[in-house]
Amino acid sequence: MLKGIPPLVTPELLALLAAMGHGDELVLADRNFPAVSVAAATVSGELVQLTGVDCNAAAEAILSLLPLDGFVPAPVKRMAPEGEPQTEFEVHRDMQRIVDAAEGRSVTIEAVERFAFYAAARQAFAVVRTSESRPYGCFIFKKGVIFD
Repeated sequence: MLKGIPPLVTPELLALLAAMGHGDELVLADRNFPAVSVAAATVSGELVQLTGVDCNAAAEAILSLLPLDGFVPAPVKRMAPEGEPQTEFEVHRDMQRIVDAAEGRSVTIEAVERFAFYAAARQAFAVVRTSESRPYGCFIFKKGVIFD
Protein backbone atom coordinates (compact mmCIF):
# COMPACT_ATOMS: atom_id res chain seq x y z
CA MET A 1 0.00 0.00 0.00
CA LEU A 2 1.08 3.55 -0.71
CA LYS A 3 -0.14 6.79 0.79
CA GLY A 4 -2.47 8.84 -1.39
CA ILE A 5 -3.13 6.06 -3.92
CA PRO A 6 -6.79 4.98 -4.09
CA PRO A 7 -7.05 1.32 -2.97
CA LEU A 8 -8.71 0.17 -6.18
CA VAL A 9 -5.72 1.34 -8.24
CA THR A 10 -3.88 -1.94 -8.67
CA PRO A 11 -0.10 -2.13 -9.08
CA GLU A 12 -0.66 -2.92 -12.78
CA LEU A 13 -2.88 0.13 -13.26
CA LEU A 14 -0.48 2.37 -11.36
CA ALA A 15 2.41 1.24 -13.58
CA LEU A 16 0.35 1.92 -16.73
CA LEU A 17 -0.65 5.40 -15.58
CA ALA A 18 2.98 6.21 -14.71
CA ALA A 19 4.23 4.91 -18.08
CA MET A 20 1.83 7.07 -20.08
CA GLY A 21 3.07 10.34 -21.50
CA HIS A 22 1.34 13.58 -22.49
CA GLY A 23 -1.22 12.86 -25.18
CA ASP A 24 -1.40 9.11 -24.54
CA GLU A 25 -4.93 7.78 -24.18
CA LEU A 26 -6.47 5.34 -21.73
CA VAL A 27 -9.67 3.44 -22.45
CA LEU A 28 -12.07 2.96 -19.54
CA ALA A 29 -14.52 0.28 -20.61
CA ASP A 30 -17.70 -1.39 -19.41
CA ARG A 31 -18.13 -5.15 -19.03
CA ASN A 32 -19.50 -5.59 -22.59
CA PHE A 33 -16.57 -3.91 -24.35
CA PRO A 34 -14.33 -6.24 -26.42
CA ALA A 35 -11.48 -5.42 -24.06
CA VAL A 36 -9.15 -8.36 -24.73
CA SER A 37 -9.05 -7.94 -28.51
CA VAL A 38 -8.92 -4.14 -28.39
CA ALA A 39 -6.21 -4.13 -25.70
CA ALA A 40 -4.08 -6.46 -27.82
CA ALA A 41 -3.99 -3.78 -30.54
CA THR A 42 -3.09 -0.88 -28.20
CA VAL A 43 0.35 0.69 -27.85
CA SER A 44 1.16 -1.27 -24.68
CA GLY A 45 -0.98 -4.32 -25.44
CA GLU A 46 -2.10 -4.16 -21.81
CA LEU A 47 -5.50 -4.87 -20.29
CA VAL A 48 -6.16 -4.12 -16.62
CA GLN A 49 -9.25 -5.73 -15.10
CA LEU A 50 -11.02 -3.88 -12.28
CA THR A 51 -13.48 -6.60 -11.29
CA GLY A 52 -16.36 -5.46 -9.11
CA VAL A 53 -15.68 -1.78 -9.86
CA ASP A 54 -18.05 0.45 -11.86
CA CYS A 55 -17.00 3.24 -14.24
CA ASN A 56 -17.72 5.96 -11.69
CA ALA A 57 -15.42 4.55 -9.00
CA ALA A 58 -12.73 3.66 -11.54
CA ALA A 59 -12.81 7.13 -13.12
CA GLU A 60 -12.65 8.89 -9.75
CA ALA A 61 -9.62 6.82 -8.74
CA ILE A 62 -7.84 7.16 -12.10
CA LEU A 63 -8.52 10.88 -12.42
CA SER A 64 -7.18 11.50 -8.91
CA LEU A 65 -3.80 10.57 -10.45
CA LEU A 66 -4.14 11.23 -14.18
CA PRO A 67 -4.41 14.83 -15.43
CA LEU A 68 -6.55 15.40 -18.51
CA ASP A 69 -5.05 17.19 -21.50
CA GLY A 70 -5.82 20.90 -21.33
CA PHE A 71 -4.42 21.56 -24.82
CA VAL A 72 -7.16 19.79 -26.79
CA PRO A 73 -10.82 20.78 -27.12
CA ALA A 74 -12.18 17.43 -25.84
CA PRO A 75 -9.79 15.37 -23.68
CA VAL A 76 -12.50 12.77 -23.03
CA LYS A 77 -14.46 10.72 -25.56
CA ARG A 78 -17.55 8.66 -24.82
CA MET A 79 -19.11 5.83 -26.78
CA ALA A 80 -22.39 6.71 -28.50
CA PRO A 81 -24.91 4.54 -30.36
CA GLU A 82 -24.50 4.31 -34.15
CA GLY A 83 -26.44 7.11 -35.83
CA GLU A 84 -27.31 8.71 -32.49
CA PRO A 85 -24.23 10.61 -31.26
CA GLN A 86 -26.44 13.11 -29.41
CA THR A 87 -27.99 10.38 -27.24
CA GLU A 88 -26.74 10.75 -23.68
CA PHE A 89 -27.14 8.14 -20.97
CA GLU A 90 -26.92 8.34 -17.18
CA VAL A 91 -23.40 6.88 -17.30
CA HIS A 92 -22.37 9.82 -19.53
CA ARG A 93 -23.90 12.40 -17.21
CA ASP A 94 -22.12 10.76 -14.26
CA MET A 95 -18.81 10.92 -16.10
CA GLN A 96 -19.32 14.59 -16.93
CA ARG A 97 -19.70 15.32 -13.23
CA ILE A 98 -16.64 13.22 -12.36
CA VAL A 99 -14.28 14.75 -14.95
CA ASP A 100 -15.42 18.29 -14.16
CA ALA A 101 -14.78 17.70 -10.44
CA ALA A 102 -11.40 16.06 -11.08
CA GLU A 103 -10.21 18.94 -13.26
CA GLY A 104 -11.91 21.76 -11.36
CA ARG A 105 -13.35 23.07 -14.62
CA SER A 106 -15.90 22.22 -17.28
CA VAL A 107 -14.44 19.50 -19.53
CA THR A 108 -15.78 18.77 -23.00
CA ILE A 109 -16.65 15.13 -23.61
CA GLU A 110 -16.87 14.22 -27.30
CA ALA A 111 -19.43 11.64 -28.45
CA VAL A 112 -17.95 9.01 -30.77
CA GLU A 113 -20.20 6.45 -32.44
CA ARG A 114 -19.60 2.83 -31.47
CA PHE A 115 -17.46 1.51 -34.35
CA ALA A 116 -15.42 4.71 -34.58
CA PHE A 117 -14.91 4.41 -30.81
CA TYR A 118 -13.54 0.87 -31.24
CA ALA A 119 -11.10 2.16 -33.87
CA ALA A 120 -9.99 5.02 -31.61
CA ALA A 121 -9.61 2.63 -28.67
CA ARG A 122 -7.22 0.44 -30.66
CA GLN A 123 -4.93 3.48 -30.98
CA ALA A 124 -4.90 4.08 -27.20
CA PHE A 125 -2.10 3.25 -24.79
CA ALA A 126 -4.04 0.61 -22.84
CA VAL A 127 -7.50 -0.58 -21.76
CA VAL A 128 -9.03 -0.76 -18.30
CA ARG A 129 -12.13 -2.94 -18.12
CA THR A 130 -14.58 -2.41 -15.27
CA SER A 131 -17.68 -4.32 -14.22
CA GLU A 132 -19.89 -1.40 -15.32
CA SER A 133 -23.27 -2.80 -16.36
CA ARG A 134 -24.79 0.33 -17.89
CA PRO A 135 -24.68 0.36 -21.70
CA TYR A 136 -22.27 2.71 -23.49
CA GLY A 137 -20.19 3.09 -20.31
CA CYS A 138 -16.98 3.37 -22.32
CA PHE A 139 -14.62 6.36 -22.32
CA ILE A 140 -11.21 7.44 -23.56
CA PHE A 141 -9.10 9.80 -21.43
CA LYS A 142 -6.24 11.79 -23.00
CA LYS A 143 -3.41 12.33 -20.52
CA GLY A 144 -2.30 15.89 -19.86
CA VAL A 145 0.68 17.39 -18.09
CA ILE A 146 1.39 18.38 -14.51
CA PHE A 147 2.98 21.81 -14.21
CA ASP A 148 4.09 21.75 -10.56
